[in-house]
Amino acid sequence: MSSTEEAPAVDEKALTKSVSDLLILVFIHGFKGDDETFLEFPKRLQHILADTVPQCIVESIVFPVYETKGDLNEAVVRFADWLTTLTVEREVASGGGAGNVKVVLCGHSMGGLLAADTLREFYRSRPDSKAPLWPKIIGCLAFDTPYYGLHPYVFKNSATKATEYANAAKTMGTALLGSFAGFGAKKATTPAPEATTSPSAPATGWNKWAPAAYAVGGAVLAGAAAGGAYYKREDLGVGYTWAMDHMKYVRNLWDEAALNKRVDDLLDIEDQEGVVFRVFYTYLPPVPLMNSNARTFVVLPKRNARSANNFVPAKNGIAPDELQAHTGMFSAKTNDGYYGLGLETVKVIREAVMLGRGIFEDPNTVDATLEEEGRKDEEETLASSS
Repeated sequence: MSSTEEAPAVDEKALTKSVSDLLILVFIHGFKGDDETFLEFPKRLQHILADTVPQCIVESIVFPVYETKGDLNEAVVRFADWLTTLTVEREVASGGGAGNVKVVLCGHSMGGLLAADTLREFYRSRPDSKAPLWPKIIGCLAFDTPYYGLHPYVFKNSATKATEYANAAKTMGTALLGSFAGFGAKKATTPAPEATTSPSAPATGWNKWAPAAYAVGGAVLAGAAAGGAYYKREDLGVGYTWAMDHMKYVRNLWDEAALNKRVDDLLDIEDQEGVVFRVFYTYLPPVPLMNSNARTFVVLPKRNARSANNFVPAKNGIAPDELQAHTGMFSAKTNDGYYGLGLETVKVIREAVMLGRGIFEDPNTVDATLEEEGRKDEEETLASSS
């Protein structure tokens, strides 16, 4: 056989190697979250994607816990540095060269803002407009990220819940409210806040922090209602300096112009670079005699907005309120739509990978494949937990 005849076999192997992708899913927690925020969700996505995307090595990595305080831009710089180092290490190890590693950013809550702003920074810092995006980010996925702000009803329901906690604290004799004199969290022994988390709810950073915030807020509300609240701010469990530093981090949620600009930029990057942008938002359906309207944690775009189709509802029929739906997204015990959320996420990521290869798939075929794989994964999960 001549060398000319042998060439196709060599090219075939080279083609097979070049088509293989190293796909990295990077998960970023939100305000007061931690590296346990996502629970088993990253592993589940990795498992299903590895089984359903051909010639693809999948790795899920949770960005190490970071302080959600100070300026958001500072967090962007730290995360961008971390992601750059990670990408270089994986590209060198794979031997595939620059662009061989495909990255999908997955942010929960404020983590979605961090992911978005990091993507925007990489996009803006290219040498010129024709230079390829590096790191090769192919998806920016957000889970209940308030790109347009927090829904006003969240504050309303939180205020109601805060009052409940304050009353419970007083009834249980914790002296949380006392006589509104010398008030301090040191006197509160936390039984009331702990009652907010059901036994089956995962004890993530948000779950542990939010009830305490409710209790503090409830005390302030109750004191104000009494017309003479007095407390020493330095005695609060959530110190004044700590609170102000963290409020600086979340102040972005009240900058409407900046919020709109961020989403517009993400849509432009999606159009020009093919970086898939999706927001999975918690959706609580109406409950007869209790809540006549559907509820969401985040403000949604208007129906005719350019971004309307980028927001995907993630239904949760068992969460009692928006905040608990928000913090309980990644557990089947607190979200009856957990498995569906996983499949929808996998579908979006798979689509991003295949489009990057120039492959357009039949949606019906993909849905059937993923549903079957998802069913197997759910059965295995339930069997292992029983």
